[in-house]
Amino acid sequence: MTTAEKLHLENQLCFPLYVASRLTTRMYGPLLEELDVTYPQYLVLLALWQTDSQTVGELTKRLYLETNTLTPLLKRLEQKQYISRKRSVTDERSVQISLTESGQALKEQALCIPEKIAELVRDSTIDMQELTSFYQTLQKIIQNAG
Repeated sequence: MTTAEKLHLENQLCFPLYVASRLTTRMYGPLLEELDVTYPQYLVLLALWQTDSQTVGELTKRLYLETNTLTPLLKRLEQKQYISRKRSVTDERSVQISLTESGQALKEQALCIPEKIAELVRDSTIDMQELTSFYQTLQKIIQNAG
């Protein structure tokens, strides 16, 4: 590879990751419309469905988001009555995020989403083993870059 080719778009790791991320988010769109949540809101809900009642700080670490990005998402989820936000009695700087009954009920509606997404990306040229391997590689990239 020549020096000039090093800067070709198709030779950048960031470009296919960026495109794959955008296309993945687009695939989720119609499925999440049924839940009345955006993709970033869905990620918050996934984290809470796994472990309910987390602090904002815990969620920022888990989702690799900054507080100023997460806070508006949480406000919208609270307006939709999917979560509640409560300041800690012992440390008023800490805000605890918990699912409401509506937020818990939404989990049942979302159970079909992972399989629907897998169906959209899997075809005769991509099998489940390749998807699993790709997922593991992405986890390593995140761990090394994070």
